[in-house]
Amino acid sequence: MSSKHSRKEPDISRRKFLRNTAATCGLVAATGVWGYLAYSDKSVRRSSEKIYSFKNYRTPDSKSHPSMVIVHGTEVNAMALAALNTLGGMKRFINKGERVLIKPNVGWDRQPEQAANTNPELVGSVVNLCRQAGASEVWVTDVSINDPYRSFARSGIEHAVQRTGGTVRFTTENDFVLTDLKGQVLRVWPVSRFYHEADKVINMPVVKHHSLSKCTIAMKNWYGVLGGRRNRLHQDINTSIADLATAIRPTLTIIDATRVLVRNGPTGGNLSDVSRENTILAGLDEIALDSYCLKFLNLQAKDVPYLSIGEKRGLGVVEWKSLDYVELKV
Repeated sequence: MSSKHSRKEPDISRRKFLRNTAATCGLVAATGVWGYLAYSDKSVRRSSEKIYSFKNYRTPDSKSHPSMVIVHGTEVNAMALAALNTLGGMKRFINKGERVLIKPNVGWDRQPEQAANTNPELVGSVVNLCRQAGASEVWVTDVSINDPYRSFARSGIEHAVQRTGGTVRFTTENDFVLTDLKGQVLRVWPVSRFYHEADKVINMPVVKHHSLSKCTIAMKNWYGVLGGRRNRLHQDINTSIADLATAIRPTLTIIDATRVLVRNGPTGGNLSDVSRENTILAGLDEIALDSYCLKFLNLQAKDVPYLSIGEKRGLGVVEWKSLDYVELKV
């Protein structure tokens, strides 16, 4: 009696072998194209996959209001209200019935005192101001580096958003869509779909030291819209940051400099690396806002090349004092 080990397999013809091999190669090639589309920065397109583009979320400049407001104080809610009122009020930026997306830095599983994430009290204040302006929905989202559920919870941002009537949107692997950033380094890249579903976008970074780019403030905060292998962007980080700031033009930028992580960023962890600066900034020019905040990190504009790259592209001005600005204390 023959066993399964002595059973002879049927011969396969050369033609059938070549046909099976071709089919297998085709499947592998198709899989490779999808992987390239999902994680590459090259402009490869596939007919069945829609490629999105960012809309322009910007609010027009106003001669009646300053371009930039700097507020010092210790009461975050009062500081946020003063900043927005000086700019013309939240209703200048948000129309009734609009869906607003707020992008804080919630990259890390850290507590508020460690200054690795945006101040939760400030995020809650801005959610509340958007609701008062008539926004139909206010979403708060980020593509966290650490576990997003822990990051939003431990940072205090999840509770602050829920308390003020907003919604935290966690970005899962199914929530990324291919988006053409039209950059020099960043071309087609997976981006959180929530940006394409929002009417207005508010950038809310925290001021931090960064081990590679020297700092992470408003322009660098846009890394948190991307999926894929973001570490690949570090090969030309200054151009990558400028590409992101060129692609995403927010309605408003509000910077948290209440606590500043001055060393060992972007993750931090040691309270001795945190400086209390009790400052909030708001405005329309991300380059100028970032430039002002360099002093908190003992940096100058020449230390941060992406600022001059952005200025050459017409995104703003490095010399923030050339703008119409207001500085006040509350």
